[in-house]
Amino acid sequence: MHDIRFIRERPDEFDAALQRRQIAPMSRSILKIDSDRRALQAQIQDMQSRRNIVSKEIGALKALGSDSDTLITEVNNIKSKIPDLESKELSLAKALDSQLLELPNILNQSVPAGDNEAQNQLIRAVGNIPKFTFTPKDHVVLGENLGQMNFALGAKLAGARFVVLSGQLAQLERALAAFMLDTHTKKFGYTETLPPALVNRKAMTGTGQLPKFEEDLYKTGDKWLIPTAEVPLTNIVADEITDNTALPIRMTAYTQCFRSEAGSAGRDTRGMIRQHQFSKVEMVSIVHPDESSAELERMTSCAETILQLLELPYRVMKLCSGDTGFSAEQTYDLEVWLPGQDEGRGMYREISSCSNCGPFQARRMKARFRDTKTGDIRFVHTLNGSGLAVGRTLIAILENGQQKDGNILLPKSLHCYMDTDCLLAAV
Repeated sequence: MHDIRFIRERPDEFDAALQRRQIAPMSRSILKIDSDRRALQAQIQDMQSRRNIVSKEIGALKALGSDSDTLITEVNNIKSKIPDLESKELSLAKALDSQLLELPNILNQSVPAGDNEAQNQLIRAVGNIPKFTFTPKDHVVLGENLGQMNFALGAKLAGARFVVLSGQLAQLERALAAFMLDTHTKKFGYTETLPPALVNRKAMTGTGQLPKFEEDLYKTGDKWLIPTAEVPLTNIVADEITDNTALPIRMTAYTQCFRSEAGSAGRDTRGMIRQHQFSKVEMVSIVHPDESSAELERMTSCAETILQLLELPYRVMKLCSGDTGFSAEQTYDLEVWLPGQDEGRGMYREISSCSNCGPFQARRMKARFRDTKTGDIRFVHTLNGSGLAVGRTLIAILENGQQKDGNILLPKSLHCYMDTDCLLAAV
C-alpha cells in the first residue's frame, strides 16, 4: 500500500517509481479521486458543524419560547443531504483503495534496471560445481529409481503436479525441515511458529496476494490456502502497535504451501520443480525502519548458511526491476546448482527469495510500533525469505549427491537426522 501523502507531495517521483516497474503514470488519476474525496469530507464536516450550531440555537430559542421552525427546517435539510454525501465519499474511498492496492511497492534505488530475470545481477557464487564421470540424471529418474518418488500416484490422488514420496525420501523431507528449523532457531534466534494453513481475505490482502493475484491462489469457502507462511506470520502484527523495545521480531515456520500456478502453464512441468502443493521453511522479520536493510543481508546470510551446511553449490542474485515481486522493494534470490537439469548439462534454479518489503505490507496491515522515547507511532518494516524451499532442497541433494550406481550420498549435516549417510537405490 502506498502513502497517499507521498503521492500528494511528490507525484513526479511516484510516477517515476512506477515507470521503473513498467507501469504508466498514475498520480494524476489517484490525486483526482483523492481531491474529490477530500472536498466531500470538508463539505460533510462543514454541514455537520452547521447542524450542531443550529441545533444549539434551536434549543436556546425553545427555552425562550421563541419560534424555531426555520432553523428546524434547515437542520432537517442538512440531515437529509449528509447520507448521500457520505455514500459518495465512501465510494471514492473504495475507488482510491482499489487503485492503491493494485500497485506494487516502490523499488529501492539500488535495484538494477532490467526487464526480466536475464538482467538480474550476480552478487556471488559459492561452492564447487560437482564433476561426474557419467551424465548426471535429474531428480525424477533418481527418485523413481529409488522407488520412492511416485508422480503417477500423485496424479491419481490429486491430478497433475502432485507427488507421493515414501520411504527414505519421505524421511528426507522431514529431516530437511527439522534441520532447517533447528538451524534457524538455535543458530540465528528465530522463534519457531506453527501458523494456520488457512487464512482470511484480510490476511491475504495485508501481505499483497490479494486482490491482484487471486487466480494464483486456492480458496475453500471464505478462507484461502496459504501460498507461503509469509502470509500468516507477517499478519501476526496486523492492527497492532508494538513497542520498539520488542523489535526485531523474527519467526520461522515449516508449512505446506499451495499455489495454482495459473500463470505458469507449460513451465517446469517435469518433476517437483513447480508443484501445486509443496513444503517450505519460511523466515519473517518485523523490524525498526532503520534496521531493515541490514536485516535483509542477515536473512539472506541465514538462508545461505543452510546451503553451505548442506554442501550445495549456489549463487546469489540481486533481482532487477522487472523481476522483483509485487510487495518487495528489494530481493535477493538464491539459486542452487542442479546438475541433472537440461539433460544433464545442469543449471541454477531458485531455491530461496529474501525480500525487504519496507513499510508496504505494514501500511496495508496497519502494523505499527511506538518509539518508547518519543512516543511517535510509525509503520514497521517487514521482511520474508525462504529458508529453504524443502522440495527443491531435496531435489538438489538427489542431483548433487548422485553416484554412478544410483545411490545418493547425503551431506554430513543430515546424517544425524537420517541415521544413514546414503540413500540406496532399489535393486
